Amino acid sequence: MGFRSAPFARPRNNVNVRVNCSVASAVLLAQNERSPRLLLLRRSSAQLRDEWCHVAGGIEPGETAWQAALREIGEETGLAVQRFYSADYTEQFYEMKRNIIQIVPAFVAYVDAAQPVRLNSEHSAFRWVTFVEAKQMVPFGSQRRLYEEIQREFVDREPSHWLAISIAGDLGAGPFTEHVFP
Repeated sequence: MGFRSAPFARPRNNVNVRVNCSVASAVLLAQNERSPRLLLLRRSSAQLRDEWCHVAGGIEPGETAWQAALREIGEETGLAVQRFYSADYTEQFYEMKRNIIQIVPAFVAYVDAAQPVRLNSEHSAFRWVTFVEAKQMVPFGSQRRLYEEIQREFVDREPSHWLAISIAGDLGAGPFTEHVFP
């Protein structure tokens, strides 16, 4: 007696969910604060209007993800970055309209919270908030999970020097980029 398996059902229209990485994000942490705070921005554009979020934006042609995150920090807040790191974490979500899974490399920027924040037209307000407040304000679980990871790896402990990104020069070569891993 032979075993007969059921025929494999293939989709008729051959549509697959694509994976896309065209956006980078950055969480800005207040440097030298007693109580750790991060910067949230309220969206004013049609997409996610009035929702609170951290800095994020599209990666332009010829740009790396970390360069895009750094550029977006400048465009959206006008803040100067003191220390910059790969968060060693990616946000991910399903984008229904385009039928894609968006993968978003995340970065951490330490800034002087005494600097004036200069919002661009994409945002209507900003607030320096605690991690507890931030997790209550944002609409998505992926944002809350990112904040939990950043609190664990960048607030509760000193971040690994392997994740540092040097922004002094054009290459952005910190200790992490000077080593080749198998």
